[in-house]
Amino acid sequence: MELHTEADGSGVPLAVLLKRELCNQRVEKPDILFGEANKSKKGEDFTLLVAKCRRTPGEGAGDNAGDDDTISVFAIFDGHNGPAAAIYTRENLSNNVLAAIPPNLTSEEWTAALPRALVAGFVKTDKDFQTKAARSGTTVTFVIIDGWVVTVASVGDSRCILESAEGSVYSLSADHRLDANEEEVERVTASGGEVGRIHIAGGAGIGPLRCWPGGLCLSRSIGDTDVGEFIVPVPHVKQVKLSNAGGRLVIASDGVWDALSFQEALNYTRGLPAEAAANRIVKEAVSSKGLKDDTTCIVVDILPPEKLSPPIKKHGKGGIIALFRRRPSDELSEEQTYNGCFEPDVVEELYEEGSAMLAQRLNMNYPAGNMFKLHDCAVCQLEMKPGEGVSVHGNMPKHSRVDPWGGPFLCSSCQAKKVAMEGKLHSTSMDVFNHVLKILLHDDNRG
Repeated sequence: MELHTEADGSGVPLAVLLKRELCNQRVEKPDILFGEANKSKKGEDFTLLVAKCRRTPGEGAGDNAGDDDTISVFAIFDGHNGPAAAIYTRENLSNNVLAAIPPNLTSEEWTAALPRALVAGFVKTDKDFQTKAARSGTTVTFVIIDGWVVTVASVGDSRCILESAEGSVYSLSADHRLDANEEEVERVTASGGEVGRIHIAGGAGIGPLRCWPGGLCLSRSIGDTDVGEFIVPVPHVKQVKLSNAGGRLVIASDGVWDALSFQEALNYTRGLPAEAAANRIVKEAVSSKGLKDDTTCIVVDILPPEKLSPPIKKHGKGGIIALFRRRPSDELSEEQTYNGCFEPDVVEELYEEGSAMLAQRLNMNYPAGNMFKLHDCAVCQLEMKPGEGVSVHGNMPKHSRVDPWGGPFLCSSCQAKKVAMEGKLHSTSMDVFNHVLKILLHDDNRG
């Protein structure tokens, strides 16, 4: 048999190499099976479940589209102070995200553009909702599945976890409760908000940390205009790629996570299909703590094609894996190659960013940044003439000439939104600038 010598000197049959190449070419998109369950207390939880969604905004479900033209979208919107923000976000966020992705991209480019588009879509949805004069707000956990790539954007305390086929557990979202996130407490106070507990008759503070005015327990959400602009809609975004062994997602509101740990929730789903698993999680959460809040769960199975049951998990893993394993550079073994081309069960981290600073989140390095139109507003996609936009970095471009390295750019209303979200951070920087300017002018006058 003809052998090919690899760098380490080992011989690999040519037939094996050819089969590896065929495996790489015929990796198929997974089957997506899902189910949801809900127990309602206030009627403020809403979900979005679209197994096939077209990539073009406004076209809706893609039942007649080819698999390469569609993605899957799943989301939970946990409203508070009324359902208006949750309903509005459910109806508009998907289109706002997809509208922020440039057309005619390759699959790899589309994946790379998605994190920035999610930030733009969240901020635009929040900005537009403010015109409705409604005071409600909502958490959002928004999941896009594109082949084996899973991207999760989140604000608030609804959460998304992933269990890989071999039983490792990964957190794909952030917890924006003030009690759980010291960095967010520092950001809110630096931006002009006050953070503290409720005090009764001068006694010790009780209950969770809250942001004042308003008393919201969260540092990020969509809506909540009565609380202050320092409660920002800028999402934490995490993007991972599964092996083609698949995995299971559990997306749930805080009604579940206040009652169950990640591992407890997953343990209750063993051997159950998606819908039965979602029902079991909700049942156990309500049994544990009672129905004190809307309790909602979505379970999504990402399975190898035609494997219509959840993968068997190996027991004994335990704990949440904080650091993702990088995809090994080693090729598949000969045995794996001949047994159906399955990759090792590795979850590869592609992207993660949680900063609340819009300039940092919208800025993309070359060459990814070149996918976006320079003169379109980076948030609302308004087409602007050269010189009309304001750099996200705070630099005003010259009227007749735009420095291509000064972008991305914002229209005037989105720039006002950015300044408002930064609160005292913006005011302080301007105060320092004005103070330095006065000193320089004073020195000039003295000279």
